[in-house]
Amino acid sequence: MAPRVSVLIPTYNYAQYLPEAIESVLSQSYTDFELLIIDDHSTDETARIVSRYAGEDRRISFKINPHNVGMVENWNMCLRQAAGEYVKYLFADDLLCSVDAIRLMIEALDDSPEVSLVASARQRIDKTGRPMAVLAHFPASECIIGTRVINRCLRHQKNLIGEPTAVMFRKCLSGEGFNPKLRQIVDMEFWFRLLERGGFAYINRPLVAFRKHNAQQTMSNSRNPLILDDTEQLLTEYVFNDQKHYIELSRIRKSYLVYDYNYQIWKLHRQGILDRTMARGRIASGCGWPRFLLGYPLYKVCKPFNKFFLRMENRRYIASGLAPTTKN
Repeated sequence: MAPRVSVLIPTYNYAQYLPEAIESVLSQSYTDFELLIIDDHSTDETARIVSRYAGEDRRISFKINPHNVGMVENWNMCLRQAAGEYVKYLFADDLLCSVDAIRLMIEALDDSPEVSLVASARQRIDKTGRPMAVLAHFPASECIIGTRVINRCLRHQKNLIGEPTAVMFRKCLSGEGFNPKLRQIVDMEFWFRLLERGGFAYINRPLVAFRKHNAQQTMSNSRNPLILDDTEQLLTEYVFNDQKHYIELSRIRKSYLVYDYNYQIWKLHRQGILDRTMARGRIASGCGWPRFLLGYPLYKVCKPFNKFFLRMENRRYIASGLAPTTKN
């Protein structure tokens, strides 16, 4: 009989953190799960460590890729092999910081059949496991219309939902999984596709902890100019897609997002990450070089106002919250 939930740990050279991650799953109050760990051809002690745990608990399945397939493909390999009705990712350097994490997320999905994605507040920890901050972008435990969450993420230019460790979703709605063409916003784009098909449930309690350290793939991705392609694709598929009728961004907001994207290109050049010729070429093909130069003073004036209005929106949101929904 298939387990109710599949807990997925894709890993690569995280042997030092894996025991803590695995034990945080095995100590859960909810026990009807499978724990699938797929190692992307690590060169450290991962195989020895995981094999020991797998030999002691039949719920653990361990597989090793014959060669390194990369971060996103390894995520998708885990997803394709998941047997559970619900899917819960846990990155190898993260952990479940509440013994009730799985139970509470399952209850949120069981209680609201229209919800496709559930997330919780999360604890940020450093490389040693020391708590740094609690991140919570929603004011209360509630259900929210999925497309409203998408609009809010686009306005704030930020993944307000959280990392894969912070969520649980319905396997039947996962489609083809994560987009392998993306590098940095691959999780947020997948959340958007889930939220187009259902509502969002939020648990305002830190059930998971994610670790910040310099060895993370996302940290190295943030210094890669190719992440600009992610932003361009997101703008094309969501901000300027006439088929996305639920998008509520004004023309001024859309113009700001386009200019800010081009400014980030120029910023990478100024940081020495992107060649000047390449930066100018991308900007010229995007908004046009003369337009970019003429728009710079206005952008610098608007940027602090944009931050101010977003802070005011957050305060209003925290004060009143979004209206709960029973249908998306």
